[in-house]
Amino acid sequence: MTTSPGFRPTHVVPAHGMPAWEAPDPARPAVPLDPLLPVQLLELRGDWGHVLCANGWSAWVDGRYLVAVPQDPPLADGPSARAADPRALLARADDALTRYREAVEELAGGLDAEGFRGRTRGLRAGIVVDGESVWLYDDRQGRWVYSDGTRTGTYATDEEPGHAGPAPAAGHAPTQVVTSDGP
Repeated sequence: MTTSPGFRPTHVVPAHGMPAWEAPDPARPAVPLDPLLPVQLLELRGDWGHVLCANGWSAWVDGRYLVAVPQDPPLADGPSARAADPRALLARADDALTRYREAVEELAGGLDAEGFRGRTRGLRAGIVVDGESVWLYDDRQGRWVYSDGTRTGTYATDEEPGHAGPAPAAGHAPTQVVTSDGP
């Protein structure tokens, strides 16, 4: 995946994913954002957050649920000693993408939807490459890591933050995702 120019993750989508809208209007159709997707928060309007995804797509979300990540990668001021080697995570991401690509090819060749779901069940990968920097999702430890090619450090985790901001409004109904085909 390539990133749009100027993309710098500031938050990740919560571990359960979240709905997103073209405009800050819950009456409009929503689309889901993947769990732990790195996003850049561009603007806040009340509880609404305008986010930019690595591919250049932007959307509005409930900003209260975004999980903040450090403003700078953890290695920026850290010691120059080598830490974990990112090659193992890169290999696992490559394996997950290869398995997904093979399932998509089988789907195009006649595999039914249930077979496709079975082939892709449990696959998780996340990667953002920006020049010499890479953010990789470590599915075994439930965390995003940042690497500059020589050093790797934890950037964000799946664990809920100690103080995630204001609680959602009481009685707030869950969002229903609507597509052009209906709910």
